[in-house]
Amino acid sequence: MMITLDMYQTMAVAVVALLLGKFLKNKIYIFNKFCIPSPVIGGLIFAILTCICYNVGIAEFEFNDVLKEVCMVFFFTSVGFQANLKVLKQGGKSLIVFLVLVFVLILSQNFLAVGLSKLINIEEYIGLCTGSIPMVGGHGTAGAFGPVLEDFGVSGATTFCTAAATYGLIAGSMIGGPVGSRLVEKYNLLDTVSQEDDSFLVEEEKKHERHVSMYPSAVFQLILAVGAGTIISYFLSLTGLTFPIYIGAMISAAIIRNVSEFTGKYTIYMGEINDMGGICLSLFLGMAMITLKLWQLASLALPLLILLAGQTLLMFVFSRFIVFNIMGKDYDAAVLAAGTCGFGMGATPNAMANMQAICEKYVPSVKAYLIIPLIGSLFADFINSLTITFFINFL
Repeated sequence: MMITLDMYQTMAVAVVALLLGKFLKNKIYIFNKFCIPSPVIGGLIFAILTCICYNVGIAEFEFNDVLKEVCMVFFFTSVGFQANLKVLKQGGKSLIVFLVLVFVLILSQNFLAVGLSKLINIEEYIGLCTGSIPMVGGHGTAGAFGPVLEDFGVSGATTFCTAAATYGLIAGSMIGGPVGSRLVEKYNLLDTVSQEDDSFLVEEEKKHERHVSMYPSAVFQLILAVGAGTIISYFLSLTGLTFPIYIGAMISAAIIRNVSEFTGKYTIYMGEINDMGGICLSLFLGMAMITLKLWQLASLALPLLILLAGQTLLMFVFSRFIVFNIMGKDYDAAVLAAGTCGFGMGATPNAMANMQAICEKYVPSVKAYLIIPLIGSLFADFINSLTITFFINFL
């Protein structure tokens, strides 16, 4: 029996899954511990149920995911608004160095994914499903680039990417704390702790204050960026390369934000835009998760495990030896190493949870709390999307 849901019913089911996930997250400690998003929890339960129905022969579900695409574009547009170039200048050398390290990590994850896929004799595009798309990108980027890879002939790419992103959330949370704690203990790094100025962090936070009356203006700014983005996307398509549909909107949002920052002629309502982006991300993830076809994982379970084990080892080596050494071999560097495990394999909230665990055990690190959220939320997704696009087109 085929059960077909239209776009409104699909969104309604996604919201039910989201609310179920939120309820379970509040009740079950392990979901909170690993910072697993509510839409992922509820959506995965629904996906398991549809998988059972499919395998037993009870029913198969067909979804209309038009609104999923709309929510995805609005979410990544809100990400584009985060790309404030002034932050790089004010954040100093450490911020720029860490940004370069993130770029190197993204490249490393993709080269490893492609290299390992050749070694175990599977398609390179399948390998990319375990690269920076789900690792640095998380579920949002996994849901965005999965369909792009499916257009290149990779059946089940969205399912592969989402499964890898879920693994990354858990693995990144599990290795981050021990890496940071071990570094602090081994090198007696508490002796290196120093007071730092956090005024810039406070100033940046003020730009994200919310005012109820400003939400309409924030929505209008998002819509204008999306509209302008279609023009940018059109010109990008003339290059003959394949770009995700949101890339134009993300670039136009970044331009609008930086013109505002450097001219001061108008205000960008960042707090409100973040909230709208968060709502769109939840709806997008909910719809992406409920439409997963988990039975597609069966044929590639072992290769995916090998690829993900490789990514875990890379993340450990990169954070423990590269991030720690280059960022100064001090207490802040150890906290940054723990945070890098979180957002390098999951998402910024995982990074914050890792760092919080270290800082609660020892002392706070202003430097780490400045760098990780700024890079993780402002620049990582932007750079990652452009890098993935390059890999997809030139493989």
